Amino acid sequence: MDKEKIEEIIVVEGKDDTKRLKEVFEVDTIETRGSAINESILEQIEHAQETRGVIVFTDPDFSGEKIRKTIMEAIPDAQHAFLSRRMAAPQKRGSSLGVEHASDEAIIDALHKVVTPAAGDEPKIARQTLLDYGLIAGAQARERRERLGDELKIGYTNAKQLEKRLTMFRITEAQLHEAMRKVEETL
Repeated sequence: MDKEKIEEIIVVEGKDDTKRLKEVFEVDTIETRGSAINESILEQIEHAQETRGVIVFTDPDFSGEKIRKTIMEAIPDAQHAFLSRRMAAPQKRGSSLGVEHASDEAIIDALHKVVTPAAGDEPKIARQTLLDYGLIAGAQARERRERLGDELKIGYTNAKQLEKRLTMFRITEAQLHEAMRKVEETL
């Protein structure tokens, strides 16, 4: 069976991620080789964005989010694909979360649902709305944010990052309301 070709270059953390993606798609990657992205790697990513476009596809953990943030600052119009922490969980105990552990279906789904951050003057969802949904404070706030991130395909965020990520990915109040309805059903 022929693999689907992805035109954009996928930015991943390491060779295991590249190997895993190549099992599912015909794809080219740039490996950051860790969360401390050097200038040379950033220049490669900038060039890739200019020529073919890039999709940032990092692990749903602290290092992956740090890489994503660094790239977003340098290349604000890069696209992003997200895996939930559950989808990136390793089979072996003691291993870290990673793209390389995701199923074919999870990888296909993530790369078919890429999102591009907003430019800047997008409508913001009020902090009070997030409080009302129990996303910022309360007993299950962390779990609600994790499930909301999965539902909206924006990845896991802490309370501080949530407002920024919702704005960045142009999530409307209506989309938030619908996603939270689904989240509430699963709690």
